This record gives sequence, structure tokens and C-alpha cells, in this order.
Amino acid sequence: MSAYMRHQFDFYGIPTPERRKIYKDIISKAKESEMIDWDLLDIMWNQPKRECHYFVCDYLVAVTAHLTIADLPKLMYFAQTQQWWDTIDHLDYVFGHIADEKMPEILLAMSLSDDFWLRRIAIDHQLGKKEQTDTELLQNIILNNLGSQEFFINKAIGWSLRDYSKTNPDWVRNFIDQHHEKMAPLSIREATKYL
Repeated sequence: MSAYMRHQFDFYGIPTPERRKIYKDIISKAKESEMIDWDLLDIMWNQPKRECHYFVCDYLVAVTAHLTIADLPKLMYFAQTQQWWDTIDHLDYVFGHIADEKMPEILLAMSLSDDFWLRRIAIDHQLGKKEQTDTELLQNIILNNLGSQEFFINKAIGWSLRDYSKTNPDWVRNFIDQHHEKMAPLSIREATKYL
């Protein structure tokens, strides 16, 4: 696993199904109690093994309904440390499901960050939202990132468009038609997979 992750992190080597069985009860209790154990999450996040970071991500995804805008500083800490695509791609879901009228403005600001992992969260935070996708926000966030040479940004642009193409293929076609000259070939290839 370490080689697959370009040796960015150390691993225990526990496969995902086994890992999730180990902490299933902890996460179930957290969902029921509506109390988030931030101390536990901090301890686990600061462990050297990647499976500990995955626990934090799985925990946060499970308790997303209990998160509020007041939790944003803690979430930003997780988003800005121990960064790699595997955890970022869980955190984008978490950021995308905080129900607060200020979140679009925050995500738009994140889309302009010097930290490309924060930009990736902003780009992909609406994955799976289907008809509830805020297309104006999606468009503005992507436009803020066109012309990037960063692989992880261009891949995220393609994924966000590909995901939304399953709901509204015409919108995605129109977006690509209008902006294809500024889009990376990788973004176009990913975006048009189902078109």
C-alpha cells in the first residue's frame, strides 16, 4: 500500500474491510450520541500510520450530519495536514455536507487557495449531489482553477464534471464547449467519459 501511495505514509497493512470492522462500534456510538470526540480524532490524526488517518475520515463522514460551521477550523486542520488524495477525497464529502449558508462563500475562497488540496476539496465537494448540485458554484470554482498544471486539480475538475454529467449532460457539454480551450486534456477526458 505504501508504494501505491508513493511512499508518502507508513501503513499497518490492514485491508479496508478489516480496518472498518475494528472501529465499527466506535463510529456507531458516535453517530448515535451526536457528540464528536475531537480529542480522539486529534490523537488518531497525529499517529504516523495511514490507517489512523482513514479512521478519522470514516468517523467524520459518519457524523457529517452533526457537523456545523463552528467545526470548520478543526476540519481545516485535517484538510491542511497529512495531505494526500486519499484523505482529501473523504474530506471533500464532509465539507460538501455542512449545511450553512456561508459554506458556498467559504468553498469559493478555498478554490483560490495556494494549497491545491484545499482547491481540490472545493472542486469535488458536490460529488454525488445530483439535482442538488449548485451549478453556479460548481462553474465558478472550476473557472478559478482552469489553466492549472497540477494533475490533482485537473483530475478533480474532470471528476466533478463527469459526476454531474450523469445528472445533466447538456450542462456539462455546454461548459466544455465554452471552456475547452482553457481545460487540460485530462479534465476533458474525465469529464466526457459518459457523454
